[in-house]
Amino acid sequence: MKRTLLTAAAASVLLAAGAGAALSHGQDQVAAPAATPTITQHPATAEGAAAFVAEAEETLMALSEYVGRVAWVRATHITFDTMWLEARANAEYTELQVALANEAARFNDVEVPDDVRRKLNLMRQSIVLPAPNRPGAAGELAEITTRLDSTYATGRFEHQGEQITLQQGEEILAESRDPAVTKAIYEGWRTVSPVMRDDYARMVEIANEGSRELGYADTGALWRSGYDMGPDAFAAETDRLWEQVKPFYENLHCYVRAELNERYGDAVQPASGPIRADLLGNMWSQQWGNIYDVVAPSDLPESSYDLTDLLVQADYTPVKIAETAEGFYTSMGLAELPDTFWERSQIVRPEGREVVCHASAWDIDNVDDLRIKMCTRVNAEDFQTMHHELGHNYYQRAYNQQPFLFRNGANDGFHEAIGDFAALSAQTPTYLNQIGLLDTVPGDEEDIPFLLKTALDKIAFLPFGLMVDRWRWGVFSGETTPEDYNDAWNANMLRYQGLVPPGPRPENAFDPGAKYHIPGNTPYTRYFLAHIYQFQFHRAACEQAGWTGPLHRCSVYGNEEVGRRFNAMMEMGQSRPWPEAMAAFSGERENDASAVADYFEPLNAWLTTQNRGRSCGWDAA
Repeated sequence: MKRTLLTAAAASVLLAAGAGAALSHGQDQVAAPAATPTITQHPATAEGAAAFVAEAEETLMALSEYVGRVAWVRATHITFDTMWLEARANAEYTELQVALANEAARFNDVEVPDDVRRKLNLMRQSIVLPAPNRPGAAGELAEITTRLDSTYATGRFEHQGEQITLQQGEEILAESRDPAVTKAIYEGWRTVSPVMRDDYARMVEIANEGSRELGYADTGALWRSGYDMGPDAFAAETDRLWEQVKPFYENLHCYVRAELNERYGDAVQPASGPIRADLLGNMWSQQWGNIYDVVAPSDLPESSYDLTDLLVQADYTPVKIAETAEGFYTSMGLAELPDTFWERSQIVRPEGREVVCHASAWDIDNVDDLRIKMCTRVNAEDFQTMHHELGHNYYQRAYNQQPFLFRNGANDGFHEAIGDFAALSAQTPTYLNQIGLLDTVPGDEEDIPFLLKTALDKIAFLPFGLMVDRWRWGVFSGETTPEDYNDAWNANMLRYQGLVPPGPRPENAFDPGAKYHIPGNTPYTRYFLAHIYQFQFHRAACEQAGWTGPLHRCSVYGNEEVGRRFNAMMEMGQSRPWPEAMAAFSGERENDASAVADYFEPLNAWLTTQNRGRSCGWDAA
């Protein structure tokens, strides 16, 4: 996940990425923010707009580095004092952003050059959680978001008499095939989040007030405005993309449900209807690759290798995983990461202090102080995650010569897709052979198992990537009220994913808060888009490389021409509408999920054969 708070267009910086930590209620309050820097009121002319933008960029650049360093300290060492400091920094930055956004609105009817208009719009559109322009609002919002994030980060729950972390719970859920255990873990982690609900509801009230001041119907409309199209048009576009991939997801769902029914029987997983969410090997059922052993086809050969085993046998360490991921990018002609990356990153979980383990990539100074924050383990998942996170860092460095407000991805889906595109090459046996982890590349008899493993993560994710913000859009619009938060979440899970919890949820449940990006306030549709874009990028790159084999076997490792065009797109940052950035690399100007179908075509045909005679789908009523 990209650490959006350290880029100009992630304007709600710390609030966007969930920086901050828990503060006590009552007397322990966040200190009042320092005075917002004075903003000169320039005349409402083209010259005044240009002068205002220049001043705003200079002010944001200076404050963002301070905020970034405070956020890094809190995320890598959670204490009361680091929480306090970050909450204050959040408030200061938010008040500045709100003031700048309101000032930018003064030039709405002024004719200005295109680049100035784009910057003015970005100042209004890219505040993730805008505080209203009244005394105390930014401080209250900062306190709430800080508390929400660290409640999540420090969460523990009881399992078999022991207090365990989310990471421990995830490992049990991934490995256990006992439905009683998976149910206990699924429900146990969700005991951490009920305390968040009232804070979340109050946060929504404040952010909506700020969004309306900026001219948006609500915060959801504000979020949807950042894609070079209107909010309603963007919602319709995501619906269109979902319809392109939905039949394939339903095909996968049908196959997996049948295999789970065969494994566990009707009493645990019926042969029809939705799937029981805790059986899918992931805390949020967003990726199903951990249960490949349960759903693996019995009439096809098993994979001849296991990436985790290969890494262990080759004596990989977390640092070596990071070095290998860097090597993917340098093989395409991109420069090595700076020495400070290795000196300052958190690559493993430190002992003796609380940290945020959720993987993220940082650009502390918006120039070249690049870092990652991970609690890296030597396994296949973190090998892929590392390739993804470094994609953010390479993107951040590529656009660091742009004006400050353009130092971001063409849209937030691009930032996620850059690393995912790299990971598509990095997961292939072709690449593993190229870097010496695999002696020989398996034959096409292993294609279906390989594609099934990939689809269990990539295709299974698509409806989840859509439903998270669908839920939030309803919350922000008022369609979903606090007393209905949990029912609406589970209704979305059923509608989009075809899943249900393992049992009735308690009256006080706040299951959305058990997913990092909800208390962390990170917009989530970017991940849905990224799962479309990465295949568009991959198909384009393989065509540029002259690859003639199956798309799922293509690796662009070592291809400097692909790297040149790839970097040219990244260097554009957010300076131009995203279709222009897309065209610079892929030659396409539209979102197109057909590349997903191209990549998985052999698997989809195989699934169709397997599902003959089965009643696919589920009742989403």
